[in-house]
Amino acid sequence: MKWNVMTVMALLLVMLGLVGCSNSSSSGDGDKNTVTVWAMGEEGKKLQDFSKTFEEEHSDMTVDVQAIPWDKAHDKLLTAVASGNGPDVVQLGTTWVSEFADAGALLDISEYMEDYPNFSKGNFFDGSVSTMEYEDQVVGVPWYVDTRVIYYRTDLLKEAGYEEPPKTWDDLKDAATKLSDRGEDMYGLDIDRNDQITPFIFAWQNGYEADLENGELNFESEAFKGAMEYYTSYFKEGLSPTQEGKDIVEAFKDGTKPMFFSGPWMINIINDQAPDLEGKWATAVMPEKEQNTSSMGGSNLSVFESSDNKEGALEYISFMTEVETQLDWLEESNTLPSRTEAWEDPVMQDDPMYATFGEQLENTKPGLQTKQFERIAQELLSSIERVTEGGADLDKELEEFNQKAKELVEE
Repeated sequence: MKWNVMTVMALLLVMLGLVGCSNSSSSGDGDKNTVTVWAMGEEGKKLQDFSKTFEEEHSDMTVDVQAIPWDKAHDKLLTAVASGNGPDVVQLGTTWVSEFADAGALLDISEYMEDYPNFSKGNFFDGSVSTMEYEDQVVGVPWYVDTRVIYYRTDLLKEAGYEEPPKTWDDLKDAATKLSDRGEDMYGLDIDRNDQITPFIFAWQNGYEADLENGELNFESEAFKGAMEYYTSYFKEGLSPTQEGKDIVEAFKDGTKPMFFSGPWMINIINDQAPDLEGKWATAVMPEKEQNTSSMGGSNLSVFESSDNKEGALEYISFMTEVETQLDWLEESNTLPSRTEAWEDPVMQDDPMYATFGEQLENTKPGLQTKQFERIAQELLSSIERVTEGGADLDKELEEFNQKAKELVEE
């Protein structure tokens, strides 16, 4: 188990402050007939009933799911690592994998790959495969995926002269300019400035690459700087609002924010909250500069290193990553399957909204696979805010950000 000094200190502090959060259903009880699962958010609420099929197929096992709110999950996981009193199976957001793998919290399942063909890296999108790995270990299996695409008002884009969605950076800027010229409080593209992955999406599209193996973040590169100039220009030119303002669905409905980036969850939200827009909106893959890369998000399922029921945990993860199970889970939760084979099913091919996401998932990258990614991303958002709202110099902000990021990865 790999530990560093900062990790040990942090975990001990969390254990002392939060140890009371641990629960009796953890794997520490050593029940070989029960698979304990920690799942987050809405998925966690649905998973207990959904797991009944697994119990029917494995009559000697029961599944005990604890649903944990996303905003409490990180601290609870830290406590479990420190106490050794965690679940058998844990859901992890893709940006958390490196942190918990570095702390030695996740079982290396490399030796089980041959016995569980559902875990094969060839089953998943390229953008997902890197989230399975930490150094020379395999520490998780993609459960569901998401990515960002463009949501746009087809009628308003047509009025602006676009029969098709913007396909390049130049097209996107031109369309956003024409849409924002419609009048006061009209915008072209809404950019969620709290979404930490969006700046990196622009950077990847501009050819940015990090070299984490050699400790090179490359934030001083022209590709990264150019992307941040393009990103911030939307705010400087009034094409994107600097304040959140009106709810995005309402603004999409009334046309004040006719384009935005988001994930698959917005499909049902728009259909439910803005039914009058039927036939007036669509989704499209991201615009291209050097490439049209978007983010690879979603969640992985991992086995906790401290699990006393590793065999049951592996069986459960294998079940959850079967193609048929993935399609059933799509129907239950509206989350996109991680198995590429599932995308060949007619339900995925015949729905134009799903088809867009399937196309985009072929060109995605996950957040930088370093345990410090969350902190680095927040530093970048703070730097951008000082530029777009405070008028700070972009070059100076990026220079200071680059230095802070280097310090973070050296901790």
